Amino acid sequence: MLESLLEFKFIFVGLAWGSLTLFVVSLAVIPWLVTKIPADYFHEEYRRLSLSDDSSLAIQLLVVFKNLLGCVLIVLGLIMLVLPGQGILTIVIGLFLMNFPGKYKLERSLVSRPKVLSSLNWIRAKADKPPLII
Repeated sequence: MLESLLEFKFIFVGLAWGSLTLFVVSLAVIPWLVTKIPADYFHEEYRRLSLSDDSSLAIQLLVVFKNLLGCVLIVLGLIMLVLPGQGILTIVIGLFLMNFPGKYKLERSLVSRPKVLSSLNWIRAKADKPPLII
């Protein structure tokens, strides 16, 4: 009985450290990612110009890896909804990494919300980047 309790304690301590690590990493990575978004990414002209038919093997492998990483992040985010961690944020990052029909509309509708847009532009202003154009 005591051994099983110690085993569970070890698991919960590991989950707590993992959650803390993910939280600290997200505090560092998210502002960096927000500053890397081109200012006109959510503008219609950018979308028309950026579509390409590059079908090289390296690009296809990168897309597969990106989608797998997105799936893993979604699963981890769902787990973090019941365990300590940044569940919703992890799910959103996973969705943004994946390619699926309607992704651009979803991204644009989320970013065009006034509070979200002002928060993103605040982060960009601190990094001396121009505000996002919707």
